[in-house]
Amino acid sequence: MNTIHYNETVQLQPCVATIGFFDGVHRGHQFLIRHLVETASQEGLQSTIITFDEHPRKVLQSDYQPEMLSTLDSKLLLLSKTEVDNAVVLHFDKAMAAMSAREFMQKILNDHLHVRKLFIGYDHRFGHNRSETFEDYVRYGKELGIEVIKNDAFRIDDINISSSVIRSFLKEGEIEMANQCLGYPYTIIGKVVNGYHEGRKLGFPTANLDISHFGQLIPATGVYAVKVRMENSMTWKQGMMNVGNRPTFNGKQITLETHIFNFEGDIYDQLLLVCFIKRIRGEQKFDSPEELAEQLKEDEKTVVEFLNKEIDNGKD
Repeated sequence: MNTIHYNETVQLQPCVATIGFFDGVHRGHQFLIRHLVETASQEGLQSTIITFDEHPRKVLQSDYQPEMLSTLDSKLLLLSKTEVDNAVVLHFDKAMAAMSAREFMQKILNDHLHVRKLFIGYDHRFGHNRSETFEDYVRYGKELGIEVIKNDAFRIDDINISSSVIRSFLKEGEIEMANQCLGYPYTIIGKVVNGYHEGRKLGFPTANLDISHFGQLIPATGVYAVKVRMENSMTWKQGMMNVGNRPTFNGKQITLETHIFNFEGDIYDQLLLVCFIKRIRGEQKFDSPEELAEQLKEDEKTVVEFLNKEIDNGKD
């Protein structure tokens, strides 16, 4: 896949394209991309994904805090695993936000990217204030020589798969449903920072993650079976993560504390990737640190048993 930033002077061949933020590149997106690639192949054209470097709402609302399923880098990595020819990354700013759909289709899709067919996701809207309809896009397309096609929704158990649906599952702690919709385990990236060291005192040292720079969604509070990959490593290690405000210690802020099994070492300031596999239990307040330590031992047994069963079933 060729990754092209809009300000690069690259001459694209006529293409079949789709446009969207593609947060998470979930199974609904994958369904759309398969149709895109198949159609481009049949037409003898290039296949092109058009996406953005920033979430449009973040540009339009300065106080908007994104809850992303993927960073730009991880989104491009996921797109590279499809068979699409090109990924064009547009710089979304206030000037682009002010463009009407007609202007966007002419200046960017037609004049610059040479789009000949445009697939639109079943719920996708673009242009200033997203005020125009699919019928408007079809009409503008006819004027510009772009055929506009609406893609069907991808459904699982009568649910239209979308990024917002996946966010809802994650916020409810329904990790396995979220992962089924994504087509892979939900994964966050964060930097290991100094924590409160309570886990170490209990015999469960943890890597405390700061993910604020990356703007990803934090799932519901609780204890999770996870897999962890360290910076400059290709090996996934087993572990468990607690997401919560540490009620046993009267904590006030949400922390992400990951205990990596069978690991000792200094990884402060390193980046970690953490895959969420299953939520083991909700957050609890214990009467004493000793009672919490006993529960953590039980949690570890549960997580190890579950992750080993995943390996036995060929899911690792």
